[in-house]
Amino acid sequence: MSKANEIFPRARIPYGTWGSSYFPAWQTSALAEVNIGQFAGEAMNHILGLRRVPKSELDYLVIGSTIPWHWKFWNAPLVASCLGERVPGYHMEQACATGLQAALLAGNEVQSGYDVVGVLTFDRTSDSPVGVFPERRAHERTRALADVWDNFGFDPATGNAMITTAGLAARKYKIERQEVDELAYVRHKQYFDAKRSGFLDRVLVPLEVLNVQGRPLGRIDDDLGVRELTLSGLRAMNELDTCVTGGTQTHAADGMACLLVATKEKARELSPRPEIDIQFVAKIEVRTNPSLMPEAPAFAVQKLLEKTGLTMADIAVVKNHNPFAVNDAIFGKLLDYDWSCMNKTGSSLVWGHPQGPTLTRIMIEALEEAVDLGGGYVLLFGCAAGDVGIAALLKVS
Repeated sequence: MSKANEIFPRARIPYGTWGSSYFPAWQTSALAEVNIGQFAGEAMNHILGLRRVPKSELDYLVIGSTIPWHWKFWNAPLVASCLGERVPGYHMEQACATGLQAALLAGNEVQSGYDVVGVLTFDRTSDSPVGVFPERRAHERTRALADVWDNFGFDPATGNAMITTAGLAARKYKIERQEVDELAYVRHKQYFDAKRSGFLDRVLVPLEVLNVQGRPLGRIDDDLGVRELTLSGLRAMNELDTCVTGGTQTHAADGMACLLVATKEKARELSPRPEIDIQFVAKIEVRTNPSLMPEAPAFAVQKLLEKTGLTMADIAVVKNHNPFAVNDAIFGKLLDYDWSCMNKTGSSLVWGHPQGPTLTRIMIEALEEAVDLGGGYVLLFGCAAGDVGIAALLKVS
């Protein structure tokens, strides 16, 4: 096996110092009624307490979200105050790649000199605010744009909706509807098997939602909106575009996820299992042709493997953000890989897509799975908007 070098030799992810909320679907829970930045900070405080990590250990905070929230101007310093620890930091976003990119940026911050950096990603698609933007060069003086839904439905570079990218890619690669339905069925089975086994209980944290008076609005203790599907039920659904139905695409959701990135020494000190070493190995981003998003993540993985000298046979855990089942079918075709061997503990196709925290939760699940397997390389990848793919490689020893 070829050895891949670390991109952040100083940085590690302390095992077990992470956690994610459940991801309730759009408008199905009390998260639809709160300031998501404030909630995320308070939730991270709770998770760090459960993980027995003093929040005073934090030197810096990287937050990631994609949807405007009240007080977003104050970004990470405000969220850190909600967490209960006044540390500096910043906000970043890169559409669906936000959750992975935030962890990579934290690795870079540790490499630059911080000892412990918190990563906190969150988003609330429910009740997305509507912005009014001046268009002084257009015949309309102002134009209202809903941050989530209008962007999902319209890429200003192409005029196409996100769902169109899945249909175009399915036609380009001659993907069969039967395969996509079978794939979606397997993904749902993987999720519910992981849920019944108790695996997800190690990753997901039930959280109370409070109003501004501190009174309970509700408890988030399930991925609301997810249901078990039958293969016959999937096959009976109407196509919205080629190979895309209501059962073979993800859904908008709300949620948060957090983890820590630290020096090797600090990681050993903070982790409940200091013998586990999690390092960053490599990262790649690519762009494909316009409106062909589902192929971009596969291209990113191809380039990543070429860069590291590894093959898919060297990878212990493969996990991705798959907004459409078409993404995984194309990945299997381009990488000559059995798609049933990936996303073994669930995926965003099933449990939803709050955007900011999606790939953070995927990363946490993948690292837990790698530990169960005794270690190895972990491959994470996904899309970012209309034609960008991101892939990263970590190693669990």
